[in-house]
Amino acid sequence: MEGPEGFSWAVKIGGVLAAVTAMYAFVRRRNRYKKIAPKDTVILYQIGRGPYAPSVSPFALKLETYLRMADIPYENDHSFKYSSKGKTPWIEYNGVKAEDSQFCIEYLNDKLGINLNRHLSVEDQAVARALQKMTEENLYWTNCLWLWVYEGREQMKRLSLLLGMSFLMRTLMIYMIGRSTSKNAWGHGMGRHSRDEVVGIMEGDMKALSQYLGTKSFMMGDQPCEVDCAIFGMLAQIVWHMEGSPHQRLVKEELPNLLEYCLRMKDRFWPDWDRCIMVPGKSKDD
Repeated sequence: MEGPEGFSWAVKIGGVLAAVTAMYAFVRRRNRYKKIAPKDTVILYQIGRGPYAPSVSPFALKLETYLRMADIPYENDHSFKYSSKGKTPWIEYNGVKAEDSQFCIEYLNDKLGINLNRHLSVEDQAVARALQKMTEENLYWTNCLWLWVYEGREQMKRLSLLLGMSFLMRTLMIYMIGRSTSKNAWGHGMGRHSRDEVVGIMEGDMKALSQYLGTKSFMMGDQPCEVDCAIFGMLAQIVWHMEGSPHQRLVKEELPNLLEYCLRMKDRFWPDWDRCIMVPGKSKDD
């Protein structure tokens, strides 16, 4: 009995080591490459395109949508480079690096004199910030738990197949990110709740966004502003990358104005959407 069992464990450990080695070699090879952009052009570092939306990261989609909304010239670098904070996305502008999606936006606003919120009152700006923080600091964690801890892990396997990952890299990625998500969600506090409680929190956040949006074209009125980049980035994951989730069912069955909002943002700022996804012609608009 000991022989076969020991052999089985050796095979498993060998597989994990091979996957770690392959992933390390892949990332190291990518990181040796340095993208050179023209002067006054932002280099946007992110992890690559998503299957049905331009990114599987709500923060990368937020930042790229902002660059389009602000009409800032940019080039993508999909080489999986992480910032010095160990985060992605991040940017480089004329040799200066900015890290964290929100800090990137604030840096460019200050550097280039951009203000996408100039039409908002002080009170509206406060409301917009509260909506963004609810979305990025609360709703986000309900997305993560479904995608990496609950049933969504099966869907992430399918998505990683579309991204062309090998079996070993796919298995290792899902295990490592799932474990990290559980740990980080526990530290945040969301992971300490039961699954039903997490779904209840998600429903409260989503209904709040829907109720505030109402019949408006964009979150704060008829004109898009900075907060739309963040909310669209998060909702787009639900609409296009979270098939079968309670999040997506809620949008499609009870909160259609959020779906219409996502399609409106997509049409306005992503006319090249199909060229920016891994599965062209299958953006699941319906």
